[in-house]
Amino acid sequence: MSLSTQHDVVILGGGLAGLSLALQLRQRFENLDIVVLERNAHPLPIAAHKVGESKVEIGAHYFAETLGLREHFDEIHIRKFGFRFFWSEGRRDLENVTELGVSSVMPTPTWQLDRGILENHLGELVRSRGITFHDASVVRKVELDQGGKPHTVEALVGDAEQTFTSTWVIDASGRAGIIKRKLDLAESSGHEGNAVWFRIDAKLAVDDWCADSDWGDRCEPRDERWRSTNHLCGPGYWVWLIPLGSGAHSVGIVCDAKMHLIETMNTFERALEWLHEHQPLVARACEAERDKLMDFRFLRGYSYSSKQVFSGDRWALTGEAGVFLDPFYSPGSDFIAISNTYICEMIALERAGKPLGPYARIYEQLFFSFFSNTLSMYRDQYPIFGDAEVMSIKVVWDYTYYWGVLCQLVFQNRLTDIALLGEVQNELAEAAQLNRDMQAFFNRWAQLSPRPNPAVMLDQMDLEWFVGMNATLHDKLDDLEVRERLRGNVSLMRDLSATIVARAQAACPSLDAAGLTAAQRPATPLFA
Repeated sequence: MSLSTQHDVVILGGGLAGLSLALQLRQRFENLDIVVLERNAHPLPIAAHKVGESKVEIGAHYFAETLGLREHFDEIHIRKFGFRFFWSEGRRDLENVTELGVSSVMPTPTWQLDRGILENHLGELVRSRGITFHDASVVRKVELDQGGKPHTVEALVGDAEQTFTSTWVIDASGRAGIIKRKLDLAESSGHEGNAVWFRIDAKLAVDDWCADSDWGDRCEPRDERWRSTNHLCGPGYWVWLIPLGSGAHSVGIVCDAKMHLIETMNTFERALEWLHEHQPLVARACEAERDKLMDFRFLRGYSYSSKQVFSGDRWALTGEAGVFLDPFYSPGSDFIAISNTYICEMIALERAGKPLGPYARIYEQLFFSFFSNTLSMYRDQYPIFGDAEVMSIKVVWDYTYYWGVLCQLVFQNRLTDIALLGEVQNELAEAAQLNRDMQAFFNRWAQLSPRPNPAVMLDQMDLEWFVGMNATLHDKLDDLEVRERLRGNVSLMRDLSATIVARAQAACPSLDAAGLTAAQRPATPLFA
């Protein structure tokens, strides 16, 4: 016989998105009856094979501060030494290629996370806080009601059939996309990329790949580059190296689907052969530890969108059950933070008896605007990845936009502040359009660029204004100060875009600015 129970919220999926949502809901609603249904059995294996090990500022802030996991992060996981880039296509001499990164750690912390360790910890936390967490469970059927009655979820929990009725159903099932498939919500993002990734149970220390003492002395502390998310870049692709707290290392190849065929890398042997051609230092390191290979996966067409993610009929999608952008810049946890925050607010509105439909539409519009603006950093941009100069400047631009706009809304808890968002909508629209124009400009610049790759470190710590943006993310601002900060950051973006255009046109006089203004003098300091 099937057991039937009634609840406030049923979350389909107990991975990173589902477990973090359950914790966030518990923080806000002490008596909310929450059930999480997870397909995998817990505890997960250490170094669980999941993408999303590197956290950037929004995701790191969400987990460490919003959910209160800072102590766990500091004790178990690895403090990240920032993003680091090497333009090392076909090279074996890192000291003779351009490096972009930081010589010391940025003020706002980020981490490299072992997903197995983290999700096991989250699973223990949700159970300790009175949340029902059924692992090793298979969702059989979901029926969504449109008339205000409870939804129904049928699942196999262990060996028993169980029916859950619930006011809310949240799909956090990852790429299984239970609700997305049921309602035919799948939609292309227009960004075609493939990826392969694997784990090796060994430390792959990029610091050991170069014996040049001057190169080693560029960073303080010395011999700590391995803590970075290291990107080894070439035309149409990048390779990641991410250390895990378990002692393993994650290695991935991410590429433009048209420039590098997935069939050339869809097994470990093929990936190793591809790396020998494009990134021989990575290939050599992996070859030396091949007996410690833990797993291997590939994913064709990793990026996608959705026709809808929030509904006034009391269902929502979060995490990869909704959308996925790209592994570059690690935005997955950022969008988990954003969608979970909107879901919590919608549940609060419904419980307060407020009309849910209009808010669901507004929050969804905001969510997709953030998604679209971030997507422009990736779509049709992979050919640029092999250009050390253009890509270095693009990274600085992308982070200026990210820290200057989206991070401000998250760190200041303003994602649902409709009044503030309405007041600064012109500035936000200007920033979004400026970003789109600059992404197109980077593409045109790369087509004309001579692609210099000098033996130099472009140290982001030398850009005081850039470090200052990072250092002030945790400032506590009042309403007026938030508005002033956003407007000031948009003004900074104007100056930076003009500086970049002037620099690019000095190197490539025929480069079309297409309406962007070039600075008469360097308005915002950049690398020499």
